[in-house]
Amino acid sequence: MRTNFDLTPFRHSTVGFDRLFDLIENGTSLQTAENYPPFDIEHDGKDRYRISLAVAGFNQDEIDITAQQNLLIISGRKQQDEKDGQYLHRGIAARSFERRFALGDYVKVRNAGMKDGLLSIDLVREIPEEMKPRKIQIGGSESPVLDDQRADKEEQREAA
Repeated sequence: MRTNFDLTPFRHSTVGFDRLFDLIENGTSLQTAENYPPFDIEHDGKDRYRISLAVAGFNQDEIDITAQQNLLIISGRKQQDEKDGQYLHRGIAARSFERRFALGDYVKVRNAGMKDGLLSIDLVREIPEEMKPRKIQIGGSESPVLDDQRADKEEQREAA
């Protein structure tokens, strides 16, 4: 059962949260109903993440990883087998796929590697220095801005 939320009242009383509301309203559109290929998401540190996809049967040349702003797209396009052998049973999936992952703000792809049929993508959240919290010291009774304005006025008086 899908429940629709009306977030309109919240949109009217907040500023800068449009992306968050869009994600809440359209959250299911990023995930397809298909569960291929299976994947894990690990949180292996304060700001480090790893996505692992089971891509057995795919070569590195057949996998494409694209990082856009707040979106990671992993797609696999299987090349046609040049073998004309007959299979009695074909259990290893050889179909194309596309997986999309919504990334948080300031999350960047660090590297990707493939070993033993697992594609691993390392992510890290790097918050710029100007966005990190900082301690503000309380100065004297007058603020520096007011002191600068007074100095400008005194210079104007002296110049006149």
